[in-house]
Amino acid sequence: MNNESISSKSKTDWARLDAMSDEDIDLSDCPEVTPEMFVKAVVRRSPSRQARVTLTIDRDVLEWFEAQGDRAEQQMALALKIYAEANKAYLIDLE
Repeated sequence: MNNESISSKSKTDWARLDAMSDEDIDLSDCPEVTPEMFVKAVVRRSPSRQARVTLTIDRDVLEWFEAQGDRAEQQMALALKIYAEANKAYLIDLE
């Protein structure tokens, strides 16, 4: 058995990546993602712990989600999850 640590220090040049602009990124080997592809997308979730909550949201937001189809609650939960994942490093004080 190999006892070498797998948690070695990153060899990524983070400073160089931080300095890059969007135009500097080579996307030549990535296919363009089109709106049609998103329409056909299926979100697959792994089983997770869920909690039922009651919250108040603006009526126009609810109507928008309901206009997207039958799964408004699932789509709202997914939107909140995406937002939370994208903002993990930030603490937001709404007071």
